Amino acid sequence: MTQKNITRRTLLKSAGVTGLGMVALAAESRAAECCRKSPLALSNLDFYTAGGKFDEERAKEAYLALMNYHGYPIFDGLRERLWVSDYGIGEFTKLGLGAIAFINDLEGGYLGQDLYLLPGQMLPEHYHLKTDKAPAKLEGWHVRHGISYIYGEGEPTEPMQAVIPESQKKFVTVMHETILKPGQSCTLNRRTAPHWQFGGPEGAIVSEYGTFHDNDGVRHQNPNLLFS
Repeated sequence: MTQKNITRRTLLKSAGVTGLGMVALAAESRAAECCRKSPLALSNLDFYTAGGKFDEERAKEAYLALMNYHGYPIFDGLRERLWVSDYGIGEFTKLGLGAIAFINDLEGGYLGQDLYLLPGQMLPEHYHLKTDKAPAKLEGWHVRHGISYIYGEGEPTEPMQAVIPESQKKFVTVMHETILKPGQSCTLNRRTAPHWQFGGPEGAIVSEYGTFHDNDGVRHQNPNLLFS
């Protein structure tokens, strides 16, 4: 059997749409192209008060806008469950994260959560150690919307898609890039391996599957980051 490439024009002809009908459809297509939503435009100053305090509610609004942009379901109580952080660095649009842990079962030893990255936002490099509660965490990522650039151990990728903030450059130790688009997934190569992520041009919404997550086992390469 030979697979044939069926174009939109072929389909239209087979449906009896020709001539002016095809011109009208082409114009409609161009109009739809022009009306597509633009990527989120964000200013870092919008997420800090006059005194420089991180405004968590503004951050939540940005992630809700990201969800609306991608058609992600917003359920009752989502805003209240949404965890947001700028890691105490003051560069939320460059370094930050939103997350909701739907399941984090200590007895069963498994985790299910969604991660939210704004366009060009870095989830800083970190790794997981064994704790009194659980072994070092293992995890994998499945992109639902947007693109996430995931970095871990291996041959450094040149050039990388990520733009590392100046404040983090000396703390990045792994630069092997895996590009994940919607429906694609990858896993951490080993326990305790360092890794980080970076949101693509339209941000990223990522489902994470892993073993039990214990904050006490999280270690960031940048010791100045605040995490709780």
